Amino acid sequence: MLYHVRMDVRLPADLDPAVRDDLIAREKAYSQQLQRSGKWPHIWRIAGEYANFSVLDVACHDELHELLSALPLFPYMEIKVTPLARHPSKVD
Repeated sequence: MLYHVRMDVRLPADLDPAVRDDLIAREKAYSQQLQRSGKWPHIWRIAGEYANFSVLDVACHDELHELLSALPLFPYMEIKVTPLARHPSKVD
């Protein structure tokens, strides 16, 4: 199943810089692992924002929830999920 996901990151201004750096490094490693596995085939930065649009390809809603909630930055994110369906005009 494909999902369009918008992730907006809102890190506290007073977050310890070492904690921030660790969170960001763990987030990058985890997201790249998911990209290499094919579960996260697309990620696009939204220009001028600490946010991204992504497409995730997972088996079900529960798997999506598990992947998203395991993101190290999850506690600092606002996430909007849109399930995707095949468009009848798409050419193969």
